This record gives sequence, structure tokens and C-alpha cells, in this order.
Amino acid sequence: MKDALGAVQSVLVVGGGSDIGLATVRKLLERRCRTVVLAGRDREGLEAVAKELRARPEAPTVDVVSFDANEVTSHERFVDSVFDAHPDLDLVLVAFGVLGDQHEAEREAEKALQIVNTNYVGAVSVMIPIANRLREQGHGTLVVLSSVAGERARRSNFVYGSSKAGLDAFSQGLADSLVGSGADVLVVRPGFVRSKMTEGLKPAPLSTTPDAVADAIVAGVASGATTVWAPGTLRWFMSALRHVPRPLFRRLPI
Repeated sequence: MKDALGAVQSVLVVGGGSDIGLATVRKLLERRCRTVVLAGRDREGLEAVAKELRARPEAPTVDVVSFDANEVTSHERFVDSVFDAHPDLDLVLVAFGVLGDQHEAEREAEKALQIVNTNYVGAVSVMIPIANRLREQGHGTLVVLSSVAGERARRSNFVYGSSKAGLDAFSQGLADSLVGSGADVLVVRPGFVRSKMTEGLKPAPLSTTPDAVADAIVAGVASGATTVWAPGTLRWFMSALRHVPRPLFRRLPI
């Protein structure tokens, strides 16, 4: 459970190799978090990260567990095993996702399904048992990495954007279902993040970094926010963009 000052003491990162996820873990360790669970497919890579984290001055407990977003039949067992080993988790960060290739995805159904199944189906599959465990323990925050791409599907990445739109809507409904349970959901909507996922792509206006998104997450959790944007100015930009008439919207270079 959170300490007497309200600081997060334990965190599970589902998608433990995520640049944003790891940046968030490091910020939390600076604020008295002492138990970290990293879950992902690249067990060897996560073990290397865990070794680095254990060597920090805080000397946290860091566990590594296997998780594959697309192996949905294993998700409930995965959640139960982590919560049984680490009762009273304060924070669960769902940080996995794929960008995919829009050009391929709009022409090959298999490519589109890879994006949708990972970003939406896989996330829904693991978030339901996570929410159930948070509800049972009576506290904890589920942080979900959505995206501004889900605010309005754009020609340049509508497959990825639609998967994030579904995830965002599901997360908001899940948050409503948890009201009164002691558990809550924080939806995070970053813009273009300069990270492994976007390597080689031209940064968009108002682009940001994993560290900046991590700062927004930590601040949002501390304040009890339900939604955060990174950077915050995107809230107003996207609010305006949602109301641009569609004929004009199609002509925008986005």
C-alpha cells in the first residue's frame, strides 16, 4: 500500500520494456517506491534492466515475469500470479503497444489485426483481471497509455489511432465502473514521443520525451487525476482539432 505520505511503494509495468514505463519506474524509485515488477516478452532484456534498477541507491526489489499481449488465454493467470506474489500493488501501468506500418495495415488485414489485437484486444484482456484485483484489494491505480492519435483518426495512422480510440473509451468506462471501490484509472494521452517506437520517424509538433510523459504520470497519480495529456497543451489543440469540419480535416497535412 502507499506509505503514510501517499507515495507509491509498489508498481507493476505490463510492457516492462517500454521507454515510458521504465522512465516512470525511475521517477517512482526517486519517490520511495521499493517494489517493481516488470512484465514482458523480452525476458533477457528485462533481466538486464532489473539488474540496473537493483543497483540503484534505493536498492529496490525488482521481479521479472513473462507476459505476451497476444496470449490472451494466459492473462488472468498472469495477473493472479503477480498479485498473489505482491499483494496490495499500488500502481499498475499498462504500457505495451505497437505502432505498426499504416501503409501495410490499410492494405493487409493481417497487419491491421496485429496492431488492433495488441493495442486493444490484448489490453482489454489483461485490464479486466487487473481491475478485478484492484477492486478486491480496495485501492490502487491502473494507468493506461492511450494516445492523442485516438482522439480523432487521421489518414496517416488511422489503424493505430482506432486501436487507441477503443482503448481510451474502454479505459474511461472501466474507470466509471470502479467508482466507490477505492481503485481508480488514469488515462494518459501522450503526443509524439521520441522513443524506440518512433525511432526513424520525423517528430511531430509538440513532440515529447519518455521522461516528460513519466513526470505527467507521476503528477497525475499524486493528484488523483483521471486524464493527463503530455504535453498538457495538446488538450487544447486536440479539442480544436476534433471540431474541424471533415472536408477540411482531410486536407490537413497530418
